[in-house]
Amino acid sequence: MALSTLGGEVRHNGEPFIAHPDGVAAIVRDEIGLPDECIAAVYLHEASRAHPELDLSGFPQDILTMVDGLNKISTIKPKDTRLEAENYKRLIVQYSADPRVTVIKIADRLEVMRNLSIFPKSSREQKQLETLMLYIPLAHQLGLYNIKSELEDIYFKFSEPEQYRAIKNKLAATAPQRERLMKEFIEPLKEKIDKAGIKYKLKIRTKTAYSIFRKMQVQKVPFEGVFDVFAIRFIIDCEPDRKLEQDLCWKVYSYVTEEYEPDTKRLRDWLTNPKPNGYESLHITVKNSKGHYIEVQIRTTRMDETAENGLASHWSYKGIKGEQTLDKWLTSVRFALEHPTEVKTEDKPIAPSDEIFVFTPTGELRILKAGSTVLDFAFNIHTNIGSHCTGARIGGKAVSIREKLKTGDVVEILTSKNQKPSADWLNWVVSSKARTKIRQQLDEAQRKLAADGRELTERRLKNWKLEWTVESQNEFCKKHDCDGLIEMYAAIAQGNIDVNEVKEFILGQSKQEAVVEEVQTVKRSVFTGQGDDILVLNAKDVKGLQYKMARCCNPVFGDDVFGFVTRGEGIKIHRISCPNAARLLERYPYRIQRVVWQETQSTGEFLATLTVTAEPDRTVMGSIMDIIAQFRVSLRSFVVNKNARTDDDEIVIKLLVPSNSELDKVISLVGRIKHVLKVRRS
Repeated sequence: MALSTLGGEVRHNGEPFIAHPDGVAAIVRDEIGLPDECIAAVYLHEASRAHPELDLSGFPQDILTMVDGLNKISTIKPKDTRLEAENYKRLIVQYSADPRVTVIKIADRLEVMRNLSIFPKSSREQKQLETLMLYIPLAHQLGLYNIKSELEDIYFKFSEPEQYRAIKNKLAATAPQRERLMKEFIEPLKEKIDKAGIKYKLKIRTKTAYSIFRKMQVQKVPFEGVFDVFAIRFIIDCEPDRKLEQDLCWKVYSYVTEEYEPDTKRLRDWLTNPKPNGYESLHITVKNSKGHYIEVQIRTTRMDETAENGLASHWSYKGIKGEQTLDKWLTSVRFALEHPTEVKTEDKPIAPSDEIFVFTPTGELRILKAGSTVLDFAFNIHTNIGSHCTGARIGGKAVSIREKLKTGDVVEILTSKNQKPSADWLNWVVSSKARTKIRQQLDEAQRKLAADGRELTERRLKNWKLEWTVESQNEFCKKHDCDGLIEMYAAIAQGNIDVNEVKEFILGQSKQEAVVEEVQTVKRSVFTGQGDDILVLNAKDVKGLQYKMARCCNPVFGDDVFGFVTRGEGIKIHRISCPNAARLLERYPYRIQRVVWQETQSTGEFLATLTVTAEPDRTVMGSIMDIIAQFRVSLRSFVVNKNARTDDDEIVIKLLVPSNSELDKVISLVGRIKHVLKVRRS
């Protein structure tokens, strides 16, 4: 019936679709061992799912029950369960009158994962995530340990291909070493064990690639730092008599610890006190003569069979808690699989550390960078949604736009027409798309404000009958730590800068210009050494006067300067363009000392500070250092800070320079470097 019904259907790689139920049936029969009724259910499920009108009334009721359950489970979408394994299992309970349905569904997923490469990328990502969150935990809980391990490794292979290849290659490369280590390990013990008449076989149990990867993540160690990559397992062949089994295991244990140094802290005695799920074994870590640590497991054939295929999974004996709500259902599953299983919850696998998988309310999968917030998700959907985002609902709970998302979240974005991006939003997003869109809209809003601020300023200037040159505007920007005229005018429009300050600044500059003119006149004149009101910097005879360079502006030989007579610190030399110049000239004209430099250049050094604004680029730092090396300047310090608002680098450089002409050369060349946006002297 399946052949005739599905004959025309093909898979993504063009092969007949019947290959899928063929593969699932083989897993159900050969790897799990379910009866023929289950194999029939596999084929009829696929046939009736594609063609619901099929008449299946001629088949036994138990087969029809399984087919009905499989058809219902195939309709479950991630949005129905929020990708939480507990919710998924509860849905399966509702849809599975026959518990074998669940096992068949896991076999179905294994066949899909074995052929994952034939699916398109978006479909692969969806199936990877479902496998990680739903099927792997379910498989281990039902005791399908080999299937669980294979699902993990396939998931790992596709989600972290480079890590997977690296670990698999390292396992392959170290395989001969493990074989040699096992032979060296057993050699000194053979005679004792044989003499005691104990029949046994040795087996190397190597961790799966995914299991090793998990340990590397949790313990934050490289591959070489995972000590239990493999274990040497003694499997003792004896009658299934509990006392005899324990005696033989402890005897082998004594031989091992006599020969090798044991780490008693790592002894795990699950012979005397078996785990509640029935797991029995002795585990001990020993050190050989070469200093290698080896995990040794000692158990009987019956114990090994139970641990591998029966009631003890590798995860469940690591302390997974009970889950009473599904006890009745799991008891039925245990009966169907013909082995008992302690009821345990899953220890959820670890998703890739650099990505999270999040869903829209309609079940659409979105892959985001780890650490993404509601805002990142909103901008990922659409720029307009991100711009008006006010928050979200996750699992019915309202959260803020700053809420960090995690894998499996189903996010419903809340918006408002009145909401607009703010500069703070840049601190709450991690994706480049969100940052770019927020910056664009902030820039647009700032330009509109700047236009208003410019219009207001020009109107006031007209009333005051004052002119404001571009150079003066730039100086005003520096005074208020604005990155440009747009930011300055926007601040005026918002009221963060009082427009009346512009008037005070222009009038103050007029006074400074008068002083500059006077000083420049003095500089142009020939100094005779007879004027008491002129201080000659770096001259041998300054009539006992002491002077210092002001730290607020760090004058350099050749700068236009003036002196200010302080109380107790002599004369301080300021640049005419010093931020404090206007205040000093206006309030203390009687303490101003006219100053000129001596005619020949000083042999001294002057401290100068440059602030370079540059786009983030590694080459900028090296280029700046190369330029500094070309001139007679010495580097004192070099500090790089990140501008949180613009993401640009703010580089503060302190130099010792002989003159302002040398400093001007440095500033000129640094300003020409690619990616450098602005250079200013502080």
